[in-house]
Amino acid sequence: MPQPPKNTREFSSLLEVVKALRGPKGCPWDKEQNHQSLTRYAIEEAFELCEAIDQLEKEGSESSHRALIEELGDLLFQVVLHAEVARQEERFEIADVIEAINSKMIRRHPHVFSDLEVSGTEEVIKNWSQIKAEEKKTLKPESQQKPFDVPGALPALLRAHKIGEKTKALNFDWPDWSSVLDKVDEELGELKEALESEGLERQKEELGDVLFSLAQLARHLGIDPEQALRQTNQRFEGRFVCARQMAQEQGLDWLSLGPKALEELWTQAKKQHP
Repeated sequence: MPQPPKNTREFSSLLEVVKALRGPKGCPWDKEQNHQSLTRYAIEEAFELCEAIDQLEKEGSESSHRALIEELGDLLFQVVLHAEVARQEERFEIADVIEAINSKMIRRHPHVFSDLEVSGTEEVIKNWSQIKAEEKKTLKPESQQKPFDVPGALPALLRAHKIGEKTKALNFDWPDWSSVLDKVDEELGELKEALESEGLERQKEELGDVLFSLAQLARHLGIDPEQALRQTNQRFEGRFVCARQMAQEQGLDWLSLGPKALEELWTQAKKQHP
């Protein structure tokens, strides 16, 4: 029977645990997994990490820091588990993963690891994009490269934000946030027209244009649109639960309330959950 590692603070102990889970006397579930079956868990853990970070920013409490530790660990476990699957298949191991990311960070930070000087963050991002583009050329011919090299599995709002970053690096962008806001107004006008006279497909297209433009506005304002929407969702959920609780405390039947009564409850809930 495998023995648990003596020092669980060492990175090597995590490797031991994962090897034991995948070993002959390991866990049946872990032993059945492959890269494809684990994909959904990597996505889930990444989003749970984002939620923990949002909670940390909101509270800053000891419990929220512990939650962040847990979620970082869950995501790290996924990395090590993928590496162990590959090691057993004799493809690569965790040392190759570590070497790859170290080499990449050194290459893409010449202003840190060589004598290149930069004026600020904007130039760092520009250099990063150029270095990355050169790296991609060595891996794939230009005809096989994706237009923006942005993962298709990303949430659509985040992907729109990153596409905007890519086009900016290629000198295709609005000059400032006010110009983007004009574009948002233009797209809203087209959406209103579609809602009045067009079919569902046209309406969906125009709504998508509005959302894409809003993602670019967020980028120009230095706001992560995915994070902003997550926080709005959380605020709405908190206010909605509060409003329903107040209705119950007042002996009101929520489903029979009219718009005016619902609006009054909502206004009170907003005061308790700003």
